[in-house]
Amino acid sequence: MKNRLLAHSFTSRRTVRKALPDDSMKGLERTIGMAERGSSGQIRLVVEAAWPLLHVKHTGPRTRALEWFSQLRVWDTEHNNGVLIYLLFAERDVEIVADRGFNKRIAPEQWETICRAMEARFVKSDFEAGLTEGINTIGDLLREHFPADMGGNEQPDRPMIV
Repeated sequence: MKNRLLAHSFTSRRTVRKALPDDSMKGLERTIGMAERGSSGQIRLVVEAAWPLLHVKHTGPRTRALEWFSQLRVWDTEHNNGVLIYLLFAERDVEIVADRGFNKRIAPEQWETICRAMEARFVKSDFEAGLTEGINTIGDLLREHFPADMGGNEQPDRPMIV
């Protein structure tokens, strides 16, 4: 618990911006747009720097990811195939929340494998590369399970830093 508290104490949006500067964010936005091509699916990326210390004791990354999934209405896509990638930067923890259309097709272990691969890159401070790989892997799943002509973009491609 002490390490978690310290990580949250010393991580800010500025820390995230240093690891993922504007050029990286623009690159990730393009990557999301390309990953969605050829499918009807939607990908959202939220990078949360840290939490207030009181929340660290009472909240887990999965719970927070579910909150963002709901708040951003990622579940509100025509084919129920939205996917949220949530990175809690202070802990280098990734959670993927997929809408019910995906949950019928993809096992939780497959999502977990994608998360762990990204986290392995984060240990080396390869944040953009780790996120890019994860987004591309999810894009492959979108095209495999929800192939379609590129329609309207139901969710913004721009990653959020909060």
